[in-house]
Amino acid sequence: MAEFVTLDLLEGAPARRVAVLRIARPPMNLVNAQLARELARAADTVAADPAVAAVVLYGDERVFSAGDDLTELAGLSADQARAMAGDLQRDLGCLARLPQPTVAAITGYCLGGGLELALGADRRIIGDNVKLGLPQIKAGLIPLAGIRRLSLLIGPGPAKDLVYSGRFVEADEARTLGLVDEVVPPDDVYTAAVHWAQRFTDGPARALAAAKAVFEAGPHGLDRAQTEWSDLFGTEDRRIGTESYLADGPGSAAFVGR
Repeated sequence: MAEFVTLDLLEGAPARRVAVLRIARPPMNLVNAQLARELARAADTVAADPAVAAVVLYGDERVFSAGDDLTELAGLSADQARAMAGDLQRDLGCLARLPQPTVAAITGYCLGGGLELALGADRRIIGDNVKLGLPQIKAGLIPLAGIRRLSLLIGPGPAKDLVYSGRFVEADEARTLGLVDEVVPPDDVYTAAVHWAQRFTDGPARALAAAKAVFEAGPHGLDRAQTEWSDLFGTEDRRIGTESYLADGPGSAAFVGR
């Protein structure tokens, strides 16, 4: 049983439903190795479940995550840090490996390891009072999993500014930078994230997973696109989608997720 992460499937949805991964380490949802490991294991469970169409990552109404648990990191030697770095880096990037579309529903603070987790989502929705940042430099550290992804998202110049300074970013600047995709009133964050995720409950699961794989391939995306595109011709959803498109136009397919 996980101590700091919960996994729920929303009721009342179609056959393919929205899963909610929730960070539950009050009061500030600080990210330590155990939390990251539990979240990665929950993500693995979701990835293997054909009934899950999309995923919401959430903290609670007050705070998404206020950052890294420095009490855990303070006592590490260089050898100990080296031994855990690979696993922790993979765990913090777990959302990016999910085949389903993912959205981070962000309230309050999204800092350090919390922002690194959110950067792995396909979409980030925040409240208009949220503060975001990667303040690890102020503790003599750097983000373990977020630098490359942040640079790809907002460009190397703005990314260096945020990482080198460790400064916090408020909602308007975050949206201008492209760090987040949508800003809503604080009370609407979770609902807006679920609404976005529900768009995919009747979508072509294999094609969505293929598109995510190409995005994630980065500089190797062209080669990966060839493989993913070709493989889709062996799926039932491709046959259904093509036939319905030709017969009735776009948006008429009843996909089955296979």
